[in-house]
Amino acid sequence: MVVWTIANQKGGVGKTTTTVTLGALLAQRGHRVLLIDTDPHGSLTYYFGIDAEELEVSVYDIFLRGKDITGEEILQSMCPSGMPNLDILPTSMALATLDRSHGQQGGMGLILKKALQKIENDYDYVLIDCPPVIGVLMVNAMAACDRILIPVQTEFLALKGLDRMIATMQLMHSSSPQDYAFTIIPTMYDKRTKASLDAYKALKAQYQDRVWSAVIPIDTKFRDASLAQTPPPVFAPKSRGVFAYNTLLTYLLQLAPEN
Repeated sequence: MVVWTIANQKGGVGKTTTTVTLGALLAQRGHRVLLIDTDPHGSLTYYFGIDAEELEVSVYDIFLRGKDITGEEILQSMCPSGMPNLDILPTSMALATLDRSHGQQGGMGLILKKALQKIENDYDYVLIDCPPVIGVLMVNAMAACDRILIPVQTEFLALKGLDRMIATMQLMHSSSPQDYAFTIIPTMYDKRTKASLDAYKALKAQYQDRVWSAVIPIDTKFRDASLAQTPPPVFAPKSRGVFAYNTLLTYLLQLAPEN
């Protein structure tokens, strides 16, 4: 099982779109894929037409029960996505209370990692969609993964948000033996604007080989797919955005998880 965490402390940079699109492309390639929504706002959950507040079980129950939850119970928490090979572990608004109610509890940072170990033979890839804030949820998602994918909108305010994200990773590394492998993904690139070009150049200059060499362009098909509650590779398989994510996926699959 390979685990990718999609994270950035800035919202609106394409985290959920990246999670859904890469997950669907992996599923189309025949891999068994699980998408986990750790954002209390539930964008990933609602993307697939799942009403988080109508569910009896969600990812919140994994944090609530910790080491006591079984692999079978975790699997029973999954929701179908509507396409083969792709399952969803939905969120709950109750996750928003987790830092306050359980944040100081010992071992809270490794609950998700230990839970995934119980189902490691059931999925080939797990993609975790994170909230745009540092806290116990992002800490869990980062501790559980082999690689962090950081979508960054190609505009200068988003670059400042990336600086904070990298600083957070360095801070977490200083208190943990884990070294975080990460890939920066330029998103929402508009080749018609000088601002996008300049931001991309600045991104490459500062982070060099940590930045994927291509870009995810602005594509209205992403918005249309979201409205249709259908993954972009199913909704618009020939769109330029899906083509870009396919190229990204090929690149990521060539990287060893530990690199």
